[in-house]
Amino acid sequence: MTPGRSGVGEWLAGRLPVLAAEVAAVLALLLAAVGNSPFWALPPALVAVGVLAWVWRDGLRGGRISSEETLVVRLLLLATGYLVGAVHGNLDPFLAVGVGVAAVAILGETPMMAVSRSVYPVSANLPGSGLRPPLRPNTSRAVLVNSVAVLAALGCGFSGLIGVVSLVVSVAALGLVGFTGWQAITRVRARHRSEARLTAALTAHEPAFVVHWEAPAATGYQIAMWLPYLERLGKKYFVLVRSEANFNEVLRLTTAPVVFRAGLTELDDVIVPSLKAAFYVNTATKNCHLIRYTRLKHIQLNHGDSDKVPSHNPVFRMYDKNFVAGQAAIDRFAANGVHMPAEMFSIVGRPQVENVAIASEPIAAITSPRVLYAPTWSGFYADSNYSSLPVGYDIIKALLARGCSVVFRPHPYSQRSAALTAECARIRTLLAEDRRTTGRPHVFGPQAEVKMSVMDCFNASDVLISDVSSVVADYLYSEKPFAMVAVSVPAERFTDAFPLARAAYVIDAHGGRVQGLDQVLDDLLGSDPLASTRHDLKKYYLGDIPSEGYAQHFLDEAGRYL
Repeated sequence: MTPGRSGVGEWLAGRLPVLAAEVAAVLALLLAAVGNSPFWALPPALVAVGVLAWVWRDGLRGGRISSEETLVVRLLLLATGYLVGAVHGNLDPFLAVGVGVAAVAILGETPMMAVSRSVYPVSANLPGSGLRPPLRPNTSRAVLVNSVAVLAALGCGFSGLIGVVSLVVSVAALGLVGFTGWQAITRVRARHRSEARLTAALTAHEPAFVVHWEAPAATGYQIAMWLPYLERLGKKYFVLVRSEANFNEVLRLTTAPVVFRAGLTELDDVIVPSLKAAFYVNTATKNCHLIRYTRLKHIQLNHGDSDKVPSHNPVFRMYDKNFVAGQAAIDRFAANGVHMPAEMFSIVGRPQVENVAIASEPIAAITSPRVLYAPTWSGFYADSNYSSLPVGYDIIKALLARGCSVVFRPHPYSQRSAALTAECARIRTLLAEDRRTTGRPHVFGPQAEVKMSVMDCFNASDVLISDVSSVVADYLYSEKPFAMVAVSVPAERFTDAFPLARAAYVIDAHGGRVQGLDQVLDDLLGSDPLASTRHDLKKYYLGDIPSEGYAQHFLDEAGRYL
């Protein structure tokens, strides 16, 4: 596929190593044909093999290997092995046949890959259609064995080894390609059988609702925060995903049936008579594919409440109901010119915060406070870039200078940016060094980002520093002090743009440089003059709901539509 103009640079950067390998392989072939010595062809051949190994470095460590982009290189290296034997020695007939068989095996990768791509899951945890989805055949193994056949041909050609070695390896490679292709064909047939039984299986399951989820890979947190509460509704349901990556993520999060339907027309298979409602946890474009089924009640849950631009997107109008945490979410739409009737909203609180511990003493009474630094990421678009990570190192240094311990939990999407990934690494290195020299119990890396939930991090901290993020609104439930970093606008205009900041101590980082940090930390970690403001805004953002049975309010409201 030809890349768009904006992606030409990235495409070229990705193709350059393969192009270099192809040039080296062509040079090796020419030198094998016209050189005075077979060993003239050896250096460029070794370069091509080395570049090939570098291109496949992730696959060699257990990932998937793509064969199409390296097919030409390997065929050229095969031809080089043949020419070395034919031009500079007595061509062993076994080598000639081995090279031919290896070429057939390499060319067979293309149909093998094509059939393998048609192996994908239909359902899991669904009796009658599929409890466990078929796995895609290991095509990488076949590609690697084919590459071993290329090396065997080169080795026999340059060293004069008997060509039967090349023939044996090539026959094994061809056999593996055939076996893998046969596996793919049988599993495609199994997929077809599962698809044929899908509607009947779902009808027999009698789900009351469906959870629709489509998102980039590694975004499981969006749906993970809601699944435990949807389970507590006590009704049968299934999760509908639109990509194989999402399917695999959800399968690790629930024992409920999971169904994968990629295309628009494929959704007809899953709209069974018992369905009454559909829940959504984001505003993905493909949500509209399901919303066209008007007999269902379509309810948007979203995956957090904040003053970010996406939180007042007009697209929320297309849902029958928007479940929001508090009145602040409703007012946010009106304040930003998105007019929606009151009946489109239901205030349900944020059930996820039901186990967040509320502050038991003033921050000034804590000798060595533990600060949770939870920066957001840079967003999909410029107008939603609120990340403080570029100045996070300076903030952490100032906290360490005051004797604080730190819990560092960046947004999972921070890894999508090379710059933010580098900043995260700097902060982790700083915390590791400080923990080694002072013994302070900093928490970071997998411990904070994987083993601990966001709520665990809340309860492990006395103070929060974050950005414009749903993390801040959730932390408000604890009534503990927090600071927000002003990145997109100057500090003096920050509360106008982001009203939740009225309860926050604002760190000015507009323009990429932190200013006035010491004064902010004095208030945040000391006198805390905003304590009463936080208490008042808690109801506005998280609902005027008693803490006893807080999550039950969501369950009761959701149950009305089932």
